[in-house]
Amino acid sequence: MTTRRLQHVAIIGGGFSGTLAALNLARLSTTPLKISIINYAHPAGRGIAYGTARPEHLLNVAARNMSAFPEFPTHFVEWLRTRTEYASISEAELRETFIPRRIYGDYLRSLALSYCRPLDQRSPVQINPIDGEVVDLIPEIQGARLILADGNTLIADRVILATGNEPPADLPGTESLSLHPAWCANPWIDWETKLPPPGGTVVLLGTGLTTVDAILTLLTLDWRGRILAVSRHGLLPQSHFKGVDVHDFPPPDVDLASLGLTELASLVEQQCDRLRRIGANPAMIVDKLRPHTQRIWQAFSDKERQQFITLYAARWNVIRHRIAPSIHQQITAAVTSGSVEIIPANITTLRAAGKKITVDLHAADGAASTLEADLVINGTGPHTRFSATRSPLLRALLHRGLVKADSLDMGVKINADFTVIQRDDCPSPHLLAIGPLLRGTLWETVAVPELRGQALRVAQTLLAATPTQPASEADVIEYWI
Repeated sequence: MTTRRLQHVAIIGGGFSGTLAALNLARLSTTPLKISIINYAHPAGRGIAYGTARPEHLLNVAARNMSAFPEFPTHFVEWLRTRTEYASISEAELRETFIPRRIYGDYLRSLALSYCRPLDQRSPVQINPIDGEVVDLIPEIQGARLILADGNTLIADRVILATGNEPPADLPGTESLSLHPAWCANPWIDWETKLPPPGGTVVLLGTGLTTVDAILTLLTLDWRGRILAVSRHGLLPQSHFKGVDVHDFPPPDVDLASLGLTELASLVEQQCDRLRRIGANPAMIVDKLRPHTQRIWQAFSDKERQQFITLYAARWNVIRHRIAPSIHQQITAAVTSGSVEIIPANITTLRAAGKKITVDLHAADGAASTLEADLVINGTGPHTRFSATRSPLLRALLHRGLVKADSLDMGVKINADFTVIQRDDCPSPHLLAIGPLLRGTLWETVAVPELRGQALRVAQTLLAATPTQPASEADVIEYWI
């Protein structure tokens, strides 16, 4: 197979993943290259996570682990030194600080703008930001034609899908609530404009990170009313902590990826019990698993992956995706004081009740109950059933057979080098994918450490300009270590 020099890469999505892919292409390319970043709805260079303007929304990871570039681990901390508010903080304290997410958005935006320049003698790379929505893609002999919602088109040699998380899935009854003033289907839009007067009731569906954001905002606004958060298990995210290191886990003579789900779960539970007995936080075991998670997930059978999602995913997410200690203290205090009430129950249906919405619940003990709300916010987490995507682009790609769902239907199927697999099981000559679209393949694919590594590797794949070939599962495992 012959290849021609890469001239134009289009990146669909201008959040963290798309921005970092562009930056890595720009800083690694030694020949002229045009990069188009097509971004829609969310702030360019920031995305959903870092597009917030609320100062109370903090990073969920300390500054020391938030560099955009894996080979420059202190890059973000050094950038913070350029801001006057962090100039006098000691190095040790700054490294452990949980920075506001909007400031991290400034960091990403500043990196992107430093490369958004016309092609000239100083740099062989041109980054061209485009404000628009890609709704279709048509393969051509030498590339792919991207169709935008406004009718404009552009042709690129290769295309990176970095579309990020989708909005939350619909819940029973919500199809009739789309225009209801008390319904917020997307928690990442400006729901504060819908906030009822003091004395009203706000119901938050879900008790994960998005709900934590909403509670923080309600507390910061000093909104005086009833705040209820509902989820099946009623579990809120845990706090980051400092603890003694677990030097003997994983055992040096044990290959975690070869254990299988049952044996691995037993080993983890044994280690957690051991830590509880000595008064240590068992969440450290999850931290110790972090470098091995993707390899373990790849080694699981589809049956084991489904069992993990059913039996362990809720607890895993609570422990794995922790929050800043200061935020955890605020949320805990609000729950303790009664300002926020957590309700463990399944959501049966939602119904309009005049200007309000009723939420029917079913508890684990079989008890049924109903909540009446002046505002209901869907914070149940991103929609993850890929075949039912609401994205016009992803629907078009599925229809054309240009992408294929992974075996769990959680995202796109890819090769080890992030090349998309088509419906005919052949690698795409044009498409690559990174970010949350790879959830079914990698499981861990939403945090900065994983995403920055993907962005670097996909840039290396493109700049290597070598033909892509199908990879075995072993190749996939080795590639992501």
